[in-house]
Amino acid sequence: MKIKSGDEVIVLAGKDKGATGKVVKALPREDRVVVEGVNLIKKHRKANPAGGQQSEVVTKEAPIHVSNVALAEDGKPTRVGYRFDEEGDEVRKVRVSRRTGKDI
Repeated sequence: MKIKSGDEVIVLAGKDKGATGKVVKALPREDRVVVEGVNLIKKHRKANPAGGQQSEVVTKEAPIHVSNVALAEDGKPTRVGYRFDEEGDEVRKVRVSRRTGKDI
């Protein structure tokens, strides 16, 4: 999966199309990401008298499929590619913007 936690992304499809946000959590096994302020849902939390907790409605972010988001670069969506950098004896795999060619 080319999008990681902490990346700034733009939503390409769905009810929040055009929204931008930071990736809070990446779920690579499910091919999904949780984006801050995007795909908000309401969860009803049941009261727990033993714990002193009242019932409430909680708004939280739900995961969105990674194909519906793209990395944001200068406010525009960009695809991600890879390049191998050779520094001395070690070879590193670096993420690269397909739009500008710069390292991410």
